[in-house]
Amino acid sequence: MSQRALDQWLGRLEARSPETRIELGLERVRRVQERLALDLGRRRIITVAGTNGKGSVIAFLESLARQAGRPVFAYTSPHLVSFAERMRLDGSPAAAADIVSALDRVEQARGDDYLSYFEQITLAAFCLAEQSTADLLLLEVGLGGRLDAVNALDADVAVLTSIGLDHTEWLGRTRLAIGREKIAVARAGRPLVVGEKRLPDGLREDIAAIGCRYWQAGRDFRWRRRSDGFVLTLPGQRQWLPDPAMAGPWQVGNAACALAAWACLGSDWAIDDDQAAAALREAYVPGRLQTVSHCPEMILDVAHNPAAARLLASALGPNTEGRRSVAVFSALSDKPVEPIARSLDASFSDWLVAPLAGPRGRQAAEIQAALQRAGVGGRVEALESVAEALKHARNLAGDGDRVVVFGSFHTVAEAWPVIQTLG
Repeated sequence: MSQRALDQWLGRLEARSPETRIELGLERVRRVQERLALDLGRRRIITVAGTNGKGSVIAFLESLARQAGRPVFAYTSPHLVSFAERMRLDGSPAAAADIVSALDRVEQARGDDYLSYFEQITLAAFCLAEQSTADLLLLEVGLGGRLDAVNALDADVAVLTSIGLDHTEWLGRTRLAIGREKIAVARAGRPLVVGEKRLPDGLREDIAAIGCRYWQAGRDFRWRRRSDGFVLTLPGQRQWLPDPAMAGPWQVGNAACALAAWACLGSDWAIDDDQAAAALREAYVPGRLQTVSHCPEMILDVAHNPAAARLLASALGPNTEGRRSVAVFSALSDKPVEPIARSLDASFSDWLVAPLAGPRGRQAAEIQAALQRAGVGGRVEALESVAEALKHARNLAGDGDRVVVFGSFHTVAEAWPVIQTLG
């Protein structure tokens, strides 16, 4: 009954404030937050912004907290299978009944103020965090930073993972403009950890104007790969650590950002090398270069923008002659398909494209046309759904072949029920 009540609540919220309707701004959120009279004072807060890598950094921080014996509440978005994945205590999704109660509380405090879908559920997450035993609250920015609902709370430590050209219609069309939106989660006198090694010209001056304590990758903290792991150098500290269990060479950088952010919490939060190593081995978030089958090899990845596509291409490498490599691909309507396709052209012999459910989904014919404009060399075929595309890919691929499902969180989510049945 609790899950049904949550589904009904979210259905009503979607009807009133569709998830696709974005209204950036903190005025409404702060008014409702004031009425809620939330008391989060004893908890430390880490807010994570960035184009890519946010979910992985939060997963590493969650794992570090568990190793340190610190109760931790994480708020992330979107989810893959269950809405409750967005609100976790010590890695476990919140109970549906508790989410319903939190949404009810926000609704009572809302009054005549309009709240978007994301704003309402963000405030509900704040309510759940207040009621939890957590010492640490981890917040993933939904869009940008400056005007995102999570920025209504002041971060003790802010993290900027990367700066790429995504959501340009909201954040600006240059890396500098986007970076300015994202660094606004930092606060004067408090740490900002930046995982982007090459900042756009002018952003350092903007960071200095905030007055935060600034740690930049490559300058204030560094990592160096070794055959048996990597060496992380932080101010006054050096650690030899194993590679993270999460696949992808870029996860070392995400782990380094998380460890730097953890160090910024202060000496009371110090962990030893064994705890740090265990945290990297245990951190997990689904849909990040996740291998779910070996015969044929089947990989899931939520890569949904050009920067993430380039990383995926580097991990997959070019397709070897004689091996079939099948892309199951779909994308949202606001994502640039052509640069994604060009980055991954050499990795695939076949592209199976499909529409995504919902108002933001792009039609298969549009994706097919975009792939043709991009000049991909592989065969392109349109299917009626991601599920049908995945089934067809499995029929095409032999034991030594490869299937990669990617393009959006929604693509992986729509494929997930089929994957459970394939065996």
